[in-house]
Amino acid sequence: MRLACEYDGVEFQDRVGYLDLESTEASTLDTDTSGAPSVPMTGIWRTIRGYILWSYERGTIQYDVMVTLILLFVFLTPYWINFKDKPIERNPHPGGVVVIPDAVGGFIYQIDGAAVSGKDEATVREQLLNIIEPISGGVTIVKYEAVRDRSGHVQNYKVWVQR
Repeated sequence: MRLACEYDGVEFQDRVGYLDLESTEASTLDTDTSGAPSVPMTGIWRTIRGYILWSYERGTIQYDVMVTLILLFVFLTPYWINFKDKPIERNPHPGGVVVIPDAVGGFIYQIDGAAVSGKDEATVREQLLNIIEPISGGVTIVKYEAVRDRSGHVQNYKVWVQR
């Protein structure tokens, strides 16, 4: 049986007498062998499909359930799953190293004077390079300058490097 109606000049036809599973009363449902009412599988699959295809509007309880499940996954899975995404631990030099950009686009490394114990130029260059290379990679020292206090003790070294 078909029912026809008109709304704003557009004619609509609808079938009357179809089975509406959502409004069927519990007394008319089929029962399985245990006597409990059977749940129509089409409604369950429709709900699952709606969750997978994200077809619910904002503000509905289904939308809120989906967002809650996503947030729970994001915040709780790091406790149970080791994603192995921790940063690499670096052992910085015990003496402080300050990196300052220079005017030509390079860097000046300022190294604490106590970190270098060499007295001759070759030993000082080697120790400075051993301190700088873990920070910047393979570099060559262009020049270095010892910054001294009033009594003549070395406070720090300024080192210009080139890649």
